[in-house]
Amino acid sequence: MRAVFSYGLAFLILLVAGGWFLTGTLVQGGQGPGNGERPLISVIEGKEHGPIASALGDAGLLAEHHEPEIDPSLTIAQRNEKETGANAPLQSVRTQQFTVQAMPIQVPLRGRTQAKATVSAVAETAGTVDVVHVTKGQRVEAGDLLCTLDQGTRAAAVAQAEAGLQQANAALAQAQLSFDTNADLRGRGLAPVNSQQAAEVGLAQAKAGVTQAQAGLDNAKAELARTEIVAKVSGLVQDPVAPAGSMLNPGQPCATIVQLNPMVFAGMIPEAHIGLARTGLNASIKTVTGQTVEGKVSYISSVADGATRAFPAEIEFSNEDFDIRDGVTATATVDIGTAPGHLLPQSVLTLDDEGVLGVRTVENGVVSFHAITIVSDTRDGVWVTGLPAIADVIIVGQENVTAGQEVQASPATPTAEAVAS
Repeated sequence: MRAVFSYGLAFLILLVAGGWFLTGTLVQGGQGPGNGERPLISVIEGKEHGPIASALGDAGLLAEHHEPEIDPSLTIAQRNEKETGANAPLQSVRTQQFTVQAMPIQVPLRGRTQAKATVSAVAETAGTVDVVHVTKGQRVEAGDLLCTLDQGTRAAAVAQAEAGLQQANAALAQAQLSFDTNADLRGRGLAPVNSQQAAEVGLAQAKAGVTQAQAGLDNAKAELARTEIVAKVSGLVQDPVAPAGSMLNPGQPCATIVQLNPMVFAGMIPEAHIGLARTGLNASIKTVTGQTVEGKVSYISSVADGATRAFPAEIEFSNEDFDIRDGVTATATVDIGTAPGHLLPQSVLTLDDEGVLGVRTVENGVVSFHAITIVSDTRDGVWVTGLPAIADVIIVGQENVTAGQEVQASPATPTAEAVAS
C-alpha cells in the first residue's frame, strides 16, 4: 500500500512538472535577436497555434514572447547607453595630452649598387676589324679610340668627292661670269631682255651643283670616319670585345663600356613613406664590403611594384676611383627631414568599426576617432600623423567607447601613464 502511494505521488509530480515544462520556451541560437524563441508546446504539436497551445494560452499559462526592437545601425555601446537612459552615469576614461613635435624621418632601404649605364660601342658601317685599341677591364674616357675598321675604298671615295666639289665650284664661277656679262649687255641694249631668264637659270643650276657636291663630300668623309669606333661615355671596358679580323655589320658591338661614375644605388621605398619621398634628399649608403658613400635621391618611380607595392628608387653617388663595383648588396638610409607628428605609445592604437587604424580622443567631453598613419616605430613609441596639434588621447578605456559618445574624462595618473607607455 505504501509503495502504491509513493508511485502515485511520483506520477503526480511528473505530470505537474511536464505541464509546467510544456508552458516554457525553446530558444534556438544563430537566428538573430528575438527570432529563435518558440513555445515548446508548438514544437511538440508541429505548428504555432495547436489546440493544446491555444488552450494553455487562453488559460494564461503559456509564456508570452515579445521580440525586442533593435536598431542594427547602433553599436553595442550605443545600445547600452540607450537602454540605460540619459540619467545613467557616463563612461569613465583616462586621457593623456600629446602635442605635435618635429618628427625625424629616416627611411632605411635595402638594395644593390648599379652602374649608371652600360653602353655598347657599335659599328655604324660594315667592315673588318683592323685594330682593337683596348682590352677588357681597361678604363677609357669619352672620345677614346676603341676599334679601327678596314677603310677599303672609303679614302678614294673622299678624293673623288673632293674633285667633284672642285668641278662644281668651277661651273659656278663660269655661270656667275655669264650672268654678269648678260646683265652688262642688257644694260647697254646689246642683249635682248628675255636673255636674263636663261642666265638666272644657269646660275641657279651651278649653285645647286656646288651644294650637291658638298653633300657628297660630307657623306664620304662621314663614311670614312665611321671606320674609327670611339667611346661615347667614360667607364670600364667589358665583354663583349670584338677580336681583330672579325667582320662587323652595322649595330654589332666593338666593345661594351660600363659607366661606373657616377653610380647609383637601386632600392625600393615602402608605400607608407612614398608621400614624404622626393628627389634631392641626402642619403648614406653602406655596402656589404664595408664601403660608405654619400649620395642624393635622383629618381623615384611613379608606379609601384606589383608584388611588393613598393616604389623603385635610385640614389646617385660619386665613384671617382671605381672602387665600388656593380651589383654589390648595400643598404641606404634616406634622411627625409622632419615633419609634424606625434610620438604615441603603441597601446593607444585601436581600430574603428571599419577596421581603420587610429586613436580615440576626447574633445569637449565627446569621443572622437582620428585615423592615423604610422611613419616610424621606435623604442620610445610610434611616430604618427593625422592628429590635431594638441590631442587628449584616451589611454585607458578606449576600447569601451565609440565616436560621438559622451564620457567622463580624467587625466591619467603617473602610474597609468607608465602602464600605457
